Amino acid sequence: MRHRFFFTLLAGLLFVGALAAPAQAQDRAKEIRTLLEQRDREIKSVLGDKQKLTQAQRDRLTDLINGVIDFKAMAKAALGPHWSKLTAPQRTEFVALFSDIVRAQSLANLDVYRSKVTYDKIDAKGNDARVVTTTVYKDVPTEVIYLMHFVDGAWYVTDIVLDEVSTADGYARSFQTVVRKKGYPALKTSLEKKRDKLNASS
Repeated sequence: MRHRFFFTLLAGLLFVGALAAPAQAQDRAKEIRTLLEQRDREIKSVLGDKQKLTQAQRDRLTDLINGVIDFKAMAKAALGPHWSKLTAPQRTEFVALFSDIVRAQSLANLDVYRSKVTYDKIDAKGNDARVVTTTVYKDVPTEVIYLMHFVDGAWYVTDIVLDEVSTADGYARSFQTVVRKKGYPALKTSLEKKRDKLNASS
């Protein structure tokens, strides 16, 4: 009798757990959609139909566009096996340098952020999510996929896949080739020059 009761109770708990998991996934998917839609609205609000932006507006846009990116996760993925060989100060230095470049490049084409975006599918499993969107730029629809994870109480983007091309993989091919052939100091010097050039032209 006790065994029957135990298995009945266990089956009930498993059933509740099976229901809770999809419900949690739906809640997280809704949370992600709200986050990205609000970000898109705020970006478009700052942009408006302006041809020129004040420095304050450019700074605000830079923060909105890049605020959801986990630069540490993306930088780590870009360096791959070479990440573990860096000292803690070097890792901090590299993440800062990498984020400076991405942030500077993010305002290269403001019209992209005026494009219509639809959120086609959001799959959230545990602390990871895959968001499939379509961006219509100059009447051409383009699939953009965001890979995200939940850390420190918020969702962050770890990779952006544009037309089946991974942003993180693109950086990885470039960065790891330099490190493999010339070492990390050479990559650092190259990125510092690129950052300074971007800052000078902004």
